Amino acid sequence: LEFYRWLRTFPERDVRMPRYAPNRMPTSVKKRYFELVREGRKGAAAARAVGVSTSCGSKWFLEAGGMIVPDPGPISPRFLTQDDRIAIADGLHAKRNVKDIAISVGKSFQTVYREIERGSRPGIGYQPWWAHNQALLRRHRPKEEKIRGSEPLRTLVREKLTDKWSPQQISRFLTRTHAGDPAMRACTETIYRALFAGLLGSRPGKIRTGRTRRKKQRRGVPTLNKIKNMTLIHQRPTEVNDRVIAGHWEGDLIIGRGQGSAIGTLVERTTRYVQLIHLPHGWKAPQVRDALIAQTAGIPPQMRKSLTWDQGRELTLHEDIEAVTGFRIYFCDPHSPWQRGTNENTNGLLRQYFPKGSDLSVHTARDLRDVAGQLNRRPRLVLGDKTPAEAMRGWLTGPLTS
Repeated sequence: LEFYRWLRTFPERDVRMPRYAPNRMPTSVKKRYFELVREGRKGAAAARAVGVSTSCGSKWFLEAGGMIVPDPGPISPRFLTQDDRIAIADGLHAKRNVKDIAISVGKSFQTVYREIERGSRPGIGYQPWWAHNQALLRRHRPKEEKIRGSEPLRTLVREKLTDKWSPQQISRFLTRTHAGDPAMRACTETIYRALFAGLLGSRPGKIRTGRTRRKKQRRGVPTLNKIKNMTLIHQRPTEVNDRVIAGHWEGDLIIGRGQGSAIGTLVERTTRYVQLIHLPHGWKAPQVRDALIAQTAGIPPQMRKSLTWDQGRELTLHEDIEAVTGFRIYFCDPHSPWQRGTNENTNGLLRQYFPKGSDLSVHTARDLRDVAGQLNRRPRLVLGDKTPAEAMRGWLTGPLTS
């Protein structure tokens, strides 16, 4: 009692104890601690090795669920690793957007959303060590495949496959008709796995595609750019978007029956002037390069400012085209046809002349010039009822040859 009375004689600021902030070690230290535990080290030994107290290591251990599952090592890149989960936790702590976090770890944002939901603990939030431990537990599946272990289920699925039902239809049918019997239900993926594992009889004819091998699944794995040295549409000058200056074109291919033939389509953004590219020798990259170089030579140089294309492999040799024609080529984002809206609309008009599923190789270069001429002489509301040919002549000092 006398001691506490003596303490009161000091100013309050002198007797304040410094705040202690437990569990503030860098993430790399925690990661190394769990690596040592998974290697078989005792908790106390692992804590000493990384330079923390035994109680601190014990707290980490309990936060991870009180049990550490051995990590089997490298897995498919479509799965999240411990490093990915640490990056997700760091991003959440920094209050970053989930989509930005997904980009940083190279996964789809749906994958990251599901991971955060699974790996969050009530009152604690997302805990990467616990989440990784739970993922390892879920991955360990010693039980027998569901269809292999159930003769009634296997028979029913086999019958539906014989009747040309798809795995998706079978899965929905099982859910409806056996709502109260989990043993008689199977998801689409389970049916596919059993089919390609040979548990449901011979594969040919079992699915409507006739496929005998499993198609590679790349969900959540970003696809690398197929074309080298692309300049994306986001780097395109603003004058292209404003449509106040002519000379900026959009291009694409329309494909014929069985992907055996094609026609190149070019449309000028400001005037809607159309030029069709004849591809009598195919539509691989070298043929498209040669045709574009030869058949755009009649366009005056001042009207060859830019060309916007999708990321089709036919323009792999875009650097050669740029060097010869003077076009600056920009590429749209994947699966974004609206970024070439003028060209998409024009392709729809061209299908009046070149129906889908028809053989486009029967059309000569003269046929293509005639079709382009018809479109260029057709008045357009967007041009104030002028024709594309009239609009183009307003920008030219000389004739435009095709």
